[in-house]
Amino acid sequence: MLFGYHLLNILDGANTKLMKKKTLNRKVCVAPMLDWTDRHYRYFARLISKHAVLYTEMITTGALIHGDRDRYLQFNRQESPLALQLGGSNPEELATCAKMAEDLGYDEVNLNVGCPSDRVQNNMIGACLMGHPELVADCVSAMKNAASIPVTVKHRIGIDDQDSYEELHHFVNTVAVAGCSTFIVHARKAILQGLSPKENRDIPPLKYDVAYQLKQDFSSLELIINGGIKTIDECREHINHLDGVMVGREAYQNPWLLSHVDEALYGSKPSDMTRLQVVEAMIPYIEEEMNKGSYLGHITRHILGIFHGMPGGKKFRRYISENAHKPGATVDVLKHAINIVSSEQAKAQEHAEAIAQAKV
Repeated sequence: MLFGYHLLNILDGANTKLMKKKTLNRKVCVAPMLDWTDRHYRYFARLISKHAVLYTEMITTGALIHGDRDRYLQFNRQESPLALQLGGSNPEELATCAKMAEDLGYDEVNLNVGCPSDRVQNNMIGACLMGHPELVADCVSAMKNAASIPVTVKHRIGIDDQDSYEELHHFVNTVAVAGCSTFIVHARKAILQGLSPKENRDIPPLKYDVAYQLKQDFSSLELIINGGIKTIDECREHINHLDGVMVGREAYQNPWLLSHVDEALYGSKPSDMTRLQVVEAMIPYIEEEMNKGSYLGHITRHILGIFHGMPGGKKFRRYISENAHKPGATVDVLKHAINIVSSEQAKAQEHAEAIAQAKV
């Protein structure tokens, strides 16, 4: 798959954009996760995988139209391919924000129809919109009329007692007629009355077969599955039935999973960077961001899982967690943590070699 590019240059405070249209290959996506998939995490994730499509946290239309738009929308051009996820239900406001996304160089704009929190329900945002397919269709139509980048929808398979396959089929069909050709299906229903957002990520059972059935019924649509996916083998199995996968918490808590994506699922050359080299590559970025006013702990919190399951991984995580938020903390905290994990890995290697030698 050939990728075009979006290049965003900032000259004298003005945005100058050079764009080539591209077809996004959504075989693997990293899910939008509130408070997790900010620009610092996305920069880090892009060091590990060059091809996985990254998504922002959900950003409400109100925050963009009435708040600090630059703070919410800024990103490093190396993050591309990158999608902006919006929360909202007013077609005109969503259209305005979709145009913002296009102008700033985002590669896709995604409408959240899956978040189950009370806050978004009260503002007619997120999963409650599944009960209003015609409104979602109006939103999609307005966004597509305002911007030429792809407009996609991420949704659940149902809400509360509106969880029949017939209702889901009607939702997808209605929104597809409005011009949406890519649906990201979180294969759980949302229980809006009685479960917290956290409980809604685990308690409602996963029903992958429902997403598979959607693909059979809507073969011309691009359907991406989300929910509980943790391994490359699971990704492969889903891709046998659907067009792609969206990985959430596993890609954050065990980010090295992404190191296998480019070769195993995109068929491209894998990165030759080691985990240590990826962390070391973050140092110039962190120094630059701290010079702009960012705090060390706000960035390093995203890399704590890079040595998950490896010798020294727990010590690396503990040292950063205990020191990165201290007043005056500098990138030296990360450098010291790197030395800790390097030492632990060297010890583990020596031990393994000693065991091997003893067997000889």
